Amino acid sequence: MSVPGVLSFTQQGWEQVLAKVRRAVVYLDAACAESLHWGCGAARLLDAVGAPARHLREFERDAAGGGAAQPKAVFVLSGLLKGRTVDTLRDIVRRSHFQYCVVVTAVSHAVHLTANHVPAELEGQRPVFEQLEEKLCEWMGNLNYTAEVLHVPLLLAPAAAHLALTPAFASLFPLLPGDVRVLNSARPDKRRLGSLAEVDAAALTPELQLQIRCLVSGLSSLCEHLGVREECFAVGTLSRVLAADLANYAPAKNRRKTAPGRASVVFVDRTLDLTGWNIMHSFKVAKSKNSVTQGKRLKKHWM
Repeated sequence: MSVPGVLSFTQQGWEQVLAKVRRAVVYLDAACAESLHWGCGAARLLDAVGAPARHLREFERDAAGGGAAQPKAVFVLSGLLKGRTVDTLRDIVRRSHFQYCVVVTAVSHAVHLTANHVPAELEGQRPVFEQLEEKLCEWMGNLNYTAEVLHVPLLLAPAAAHLALTPAFASLFPLLPGDVRVLNSARPDKRRLGSLAEVDAAALTPELQLQIRCLVSGLSSLCEHLGVREECFAVGTLSRVLAADLANYAPAKNRRKTAPGRASVVFVDRTLDLTGWNIMHSFKVAKSKNSVTQGKRLKKHWM
């Protein structure tokens, strides 16, 4: 995977956003603001808006609405258009004077279908986005006003030449052994899990399943931009579930049929970083027992 390709993926996404923001009040959530900062910079956005910095606002329930002289708004959001996000969107629009609203989501319409339990065969008709467009006009107070909802895969924050972060998934953390008990609390006795090794996607909570699918959607868009069909490898329980979901994701299957290039993708659970601490702890224990020779061998083997 080439670095220019990853960087251009982020910049290409923001170019689509910049094309919509002329003289608009722009609301960003934290993850998209992070992507903007590393991808092209807030200055590019302000130049595209062509208005003072006060036109740039944080997306939150108490955010200031648009005044009479601010008829256009653009919302750039990293997550699903569902639940609290939609409630916040409604509250801002209702207390504003907007006549034109654009909502950009980093999550594909296919994932919105899954989140709203809509049959996947309706993907070409955009029912979820169209319904929100109607709601936006209703909240603006006039069904003849204009509303757009579109998907732009703002997945990455390219922090360095060889490092790109995924701010929207900072809270996504691998399962720990204690989580098996939590998962079992919602399962019948005959289907109890014995260990993390038995965990699959069906065993996860609906919220975690959706979070994984959102990440898979973004990764598939990245692979599409790079023109590759990926071969996935996984180390760890959650990584195994994630890799399997990407392999079975319907848009990814269709993309892989025509992708000209190839790429290997390795998923590794973040908890495996704890191995370093366990090794050092073992070394200290060995040394404290005056097993100097054993400690040196352990250190030589692992460090």
